[in-house]
Amino acid sequence: MKRVAKAAARLPVRGWWWLLDYCHAGLRQVDGVLFRTDPAPYQQAPRADRPVLLIPGVYENWQFMHRIARTLHAAGHPVHVVRTLGYNRGELGRMAALVAGYLREADLRDVTIVAHSKGGLVGKHVMLSSTSAGRIRHMVAVNSPFSGSVYAGLFLDPSIRAFSPRNRGLRALSEDRSINHRITSVFSTFDPHIPVGSHLPGARNIKLDSEGHFRTLNDPSLPEILLQALAEPEDSSP
Repeated sequence: MKRVAKAAARLPVRGWWWLLDYCHAGLRQVDGVLFRTDPAPYQQAPRADRPVLLIPGVYENWQFMHRIARTLHAAGHPVHVVRTLGYNRGELGRMAALVAGYLREADLRDVTIVAHSKGGLVGKHVMLSSTSAGRIRHMVAVNSPFSGSVYAGLFLDPSIRAFSPRNRGLRALSEDRSINHRITSVFSTFDPHIPVGSHLPGARNIKLDSEGHFRTLNDPSLPEILLQALAEPEDSSP
């Protein structure tokens, strides 16, 4: 009974968190439509040895991560985006192929991927690809559904249903742990979209004090985590 009472007491609070999370996502989407920014200037920075590639989540364009782009560029890192991803609604393998193609065309090496949500799945797919794996040193994924989400089956949109834990492609990606040691998974204390959380076996897992799926991108401790990952030497050992 005590557990039921505690769960019931948390419902209004989590409902409020959910509302704030969607308000934040809505504002970021409006900002991306009304105030379009050319990402090209972010590619020019002194730390060419530590470039960054942003991969947003589903229904997000790169400007959803604009604040992160500004922060990392101000710290001296070239920041790249794959504009052909659009709103990242395509099949996982196809989105990964677009990222891999960009890496080759731009001839980027020693790349650190910074990803949000589905972007983490795309990033891991790229890291496992024989054609592009050698170009990526590390990935920091924020609130990525590495084990899927039970809510995905409630949607008709294939872009969302692909996150079902029953999805064969997602299961195969989850079961392959060969590069997990090169991933930092950052996640909130409560993610309304991913009830099982984003803990990734074998990875560096960091739980933040913030709540939500989208607002985590604005967590005040996230920039330090990203900069630390960029400063550390490459670790190729499993």
